[in-house]
Amino acid sequence: MRRYILTEHDLPKLTLVHSEDPRPGHGEIVVDLRAASLNYRDLIMAQRFSDVVPLSDGAGVVSAMGDGVEGHAIGDRVVIAFMPKWLDGEFTDARRASLGGPGFDGVLTERIVVPATGVVRIPDAMTFEAAATLPCAGVTAWSALFERRPVQPGETVLLLGTGGVSIFALQLAKMAGARVIITSSSNEKLERARTLGADHLINYRTVPDWENEVLRLTDGVGTDLAVDVAGPATLNKTLKSTRLGGRISLMGVLTGFEGPVDTGVLLEKRITLQGIYVGPVASLQALVKTNITPQIDRVFPFEDAEAAYDALRVAEHFGKLVIRIGE
Repeated sequence: MRRYILTEHDLPKLTLVHSEDPRPGHGEIVVDLRAASLNYRDLIMAQRFSDVVPLSDGAGVVSAMGDGVEGHAIGDRVVIAFMPKWLDGEFTDARRASLGGPGFDGVLTERIVVPATGVVRIPDAMTFEAAATLPCAGVTAWSALFERRPVQPGETVLLLGTGGVSIFALQLAKMAGARVIITSSSNEKLERARTLGADHLINYRTVPDWENEVLRLTDGVGTDLAVDVAGPATLNKTLKSTRLGGRISLMGVLTGFEGPVDTGVLLEKRITLQGIYVGPVASLQALVKTNITPQIDRVFPFEDAEAAYDALRVAEHFGKLVIRIGE
């Protein structure tokens, strides 16, 4: 089989290699990959690791099964969970190993061995390309909206940007009956977000004090829930945008990992700030059942995987970037 290996930091440099087909052990299955999608995380992983198969999000067909596997059959169409060992319940160190990182090779390969309990069957009507966008960005958006205190009909949700997580969150929030305010630096992307149901659009380049615009749109109250995918550079503005007793789901590191936080506003408003790191297999199952239609910007052939990384780095896409693998 063919697979890509990260061989240089920063670029990243992908090297296509040939290796023997993997064999499943007890409780494992082999998935012949048909599609994989990219996340901003993949640029971070490329800076930290080498000699690993990258990418965490993939979908394909079960082609072999080890002993002790139940509930699956050869030919099943499946999507692989971001953390295949985290089935449900509390997040623990034993459950955190993710594809494309320490402990698991990723999905930029023609075949992969994974725990049988770490995959979810997909509907016949769902394409492999669509399914491959769900494990990281889709489940992250699901967790941001529905973990612990689910968003309610009539609540107002603030979304930052029009990348994969934010667009999934937009679609899911509208399914839940919420009102959505979304930001972007592109009027074209904002108009595309409007077609998906966004109620209010803010261009943060032309309106740099966008937090004040959020307050204006909410009659000075602020939003019930904010989904912050950017991190340090936006968090204080997000805090100002959030109502008293509101919630913020923080999962983004687009602007780095460290920065000052206005703890006074956080405390005075009694805001719940929740860190989000994807979610378990159970959340992926729930997301698949919504029959959501992922927004895919471009699909690249397997042989042009580095071009997909280039597109991810430029960050001009709306929704997701996907690599097609196999037939």
